[in-house]
Amino acid sequence: MNTSASVSYVEPWLRGTHADVPAVGRAVLHAFDLALDDITKWTEGLTDLEVHAQPLGLPAISFHLKHIARSTDRLLTYAEGGQISAEQLALLKSEQTGSETLAELLAEVETAFSNAADRVRVLAKADFNTFRGVGRKQLPTSIGGALVHAADHTQRHVGQVVTTAKVLKALRS
Repeated sequence: MNTSASVSYVEPWLRGTHADVPAVGRAVLHAFDLALDDITKWTEGLTDLEVHAQPLGLPAISFHLKHIARSTDRLLTYAEGGQISAEQLALLKSEQTGSETLAELLAEVETAFSNAADRVRVLAKADFNTFRGVGRKQLPTSIGGALVHAADHTQRHVGQVVTTAKVLKALRS
């Protein structure tokens, strides 16, 4: 069944946006755009209480939204050659708790992606093979590896948001 909404939707990678950014960086930005589109679509109509629920033992949508926003910041810190700060570590430890509204959680994701876009634009001009060490053990990756992981890690958690939102909506009836 084709609806006018589904016919008119164009995925971010086909919109011609971010054309000024080299291909890999552009793909990361499109992944963030798609993530925000999907998060917005699938959380629409959920209550603030539902986004903190753990239906069937699934992690709460609130966790995934905070994790998406905050892990994006951490992964880009590694891509830039830094290590996570005490503040970033404290935010990581608080991802499982809280009582934020859905609007607050969505705003955190939007802000994180907006901040990330500026950082990705800079990183997209770098040599993607440049070594980057992750964590105290300095596990090996590269600028390109960290950028691509930021995109795919985001998409995996968005998939979990979509699944949990569907479960929550199904349990209403």
